[in-house]
Amino acid sequence: MSRELPSPTGRRTFLKGAAGALAVPAAAGLVGALAAPARADDTGLPDFAPVPAASAGPAPNSDGYYVGRISGHLYWVTDTYYQAMFLTTTRGVVLVDAPPTIGHNLLRAIDDITRANGRPSRVTHLVYSHSHADHIGAAGLFGPDVERISHAATAGLLARAADPNRPLPTVTFRDRYRLDVGGETLQLAYHGPNHSPDNIFVYAPDHATLMLVDVLYPGWVPFKNLAVSQDIPDWITAQRIAMDYPWKTFVGGHLGRLGVRADGTRQIQYMDDLEASTRAAIDSVDPSPYFAKYGAQGNAWAIFRTFLDAVADTAAAPVAAKYAGVLAAADVFTKDNAWALLESLRIDAGVLGPFGVRP
Repeated sequence: MSRELPSPTGRRTFLKGAAGALAVPAAAGLVGALAAPARADDTGLPDFAPVPAASAGPAPNSDGYYVGRISGHLYWVTDTYYQAMFLTTTRGVVLVDAPPTIGHNLLRAIDDITRANGRPSRVTHLVYSHSHADHIGAAGLFGPDVERISHAATAGLLARAADPNRPLPTVTFRDRYRLDVGGETLQLAYHGPNHSPDNIFVYAPDHATLMLVDVLYPGWVPFKNLAVSQDIPDWITAQRIAMDYPWKTFVGGHLGRLGVRADGTRQIQYMDDLEASTRAAIDSVDPSPYFAKYGAQGNAWAIFRTFLDAVADTAAAPVAAKYAGVLAAADVFTKDNAWALLESLRIDAGVLGPFGVRP
């Protein structure tokens, strides 16, 4: 939305007088960048709010992983940073994702379970949620004979990457794929781009469990810059699509615990609050000082940097305060998330603030 600013330092007045200055390169450094977080101890690192007890998951074992049953023959494994999910079947193991931080502990976790339940331990099928290396970068551990299943777009992305740790899929699909192995079923679905162009929904209907990676973060705020998602509007839509599934248990691919439906509802409310606060901040933060100072130096990027940072700060403050003690890391990433949402509102939704149509 475009609005006229107060004279004489309003956008219309200033741009008229400073058009020449903006065209001149300036060597002046940035001024007004946000201060570093307070240093709390001799490590030189900042302190953040404690993680709420409800956001933490089970403690890993001495090897650095936790494996637990979700339902029946469906299990999950975490190292508190990443998660994978697997089914033991009468024919072998169906694994969804292979995060490298878990790495060889995936093999140990699978062996723990299959030795206990007497089912075959060999991984026969590996589902890729999407192409990103932090989620499937240990796929090469399972050898050349495993059937690797992904969305069609994942194949192209992996071919471009040429990463031996992420072997190309052997089976791809575009909209829906039903995987039936040894009495167990997974329903794979593509609902369009979200976090990445190829990210899929993995639903275990017999276990009322949905795995969707990098979209919902049970007990936590989303990772930096809204999970570094490539399509923010569709990433937001994917949260609501996830809630349309009749799941009771959610596997999000990150952090140390499983999700319940209240977690999805809470993240959607967080995002609604963040959007409302960001829209309000675009209107309330006066851009005049940023245009006046950095425009005179011919430093257009400094105008954008300082104004957008100020809007993100203003937008994040009430949201971080509201969710402190409710969602872990509300003080860590809410400003970054506000910044990413602000950019999406500008370039995707046309909420341009002082960068709107020139008067």
